[in-house]
Amino acid sequence: MKEVTLKIEGMNCRSCVKKIEGVLDGIGVEGQVNFEQGTLFVKYDEAKLEISDIQESIQAKGYKTTV
Repeated sequence: MKEVTLKIEGMNCRSCVKKIEGVLDGIGVEGQVNFEQGTLFVKYDEAKLEISDIQESIQAKGYKTTV
């Protein structure tokens, strides 16, 4: 399992956290959103996904992500 922390821009409320958690559930990725720091820690299987897949899924909900 690969572990990465992403910076999330545009996350300004607790419902944003829920949206991001919903994205992770939808693609089968473990993650922990830190609202206060504006970050997302994810664990994922590199054989099934790339970090860009996770970023694209989150960006589709309107948030900017950087590694």
